[in-house]
Amino acid sequence: MAGARGAPAHSPFQSPLTNLGGLEQVSAVTAKGHPPQPFVPVGMILLMVACSGDTTPSRGAVVVDSTVPIEMLLERFRQGLEEPTSVEGWSASRDALIRALVDAIERSDSSAFRTLALSRAEFAWIYYPRIPEAAPPYELDPGLMWFMIQTRSTRGVRALLEERGGRPLGFVDYSCDGERHHDGLTIWAPCLVRRVHAPGDTVAESLFGPVVSWNGRFKFVSYANRL
Repeated sequence: MAGARGAPAHSPFQSPLTNLGGLEQVSAVTAKGHPPQPFVPVGMILLMVACSGDTTPSRGAVVVDSTVPIEMLLERFRQGLEEPTSVEGWSASRDALIRALVDAIERSDSSAFRTLALSRAEFAWIYYPRIPEAAPPYELDPGLMWFMIQTRSTRGVRALLEERGGRPLGFVDYSCDGERHHDGLTIWAPCLVRRVHAPGDTVAESLFGPVVSWNGRFKFVSYANRL
């Protein structure tokens, strides 16, 4: 019988900033025509560091000035982003989405990661307005949330390619817990992938962040992982 090594246990309660994750980088420079970066409260900086596990301050941080209404912050974040009118490019099932990721890892296909995860526009128009973190008592700035998703996701993709890429993953199956429903969205987190690590040795690993379903189609919110 195969021996099983499990990933660290997950709490059933997920902090709003625990399972964030996406792929584009947030610019540290405010270009003409883009909203200026808000004031950076010290408490929010500490929260960002604590949740990300990174003790190195990021130069690209975009955080919220609590005096600005969340509606205005979202309006600013959406500037220049066209509202998605379909789920074209989303996977037809959760199984298909995760299989596509396994294939991308095994082929070291870095371009495939982008298409499998939420875009900035999908985050702004579909995901963010429907999750509890956008409402009281959290009211997280969408710019901050997206920045953290991108930061952790980019780090996760790098780890996947460096440590698992370019060779058979030994995929067996996967499981997702913590199903949540928010105004038409379904979100699963955390998820674990079982794979054959060596003959007779099966491991369970966290290889990606939340999975989201919208209108019967599926994408990753994040590639944040525990590698």
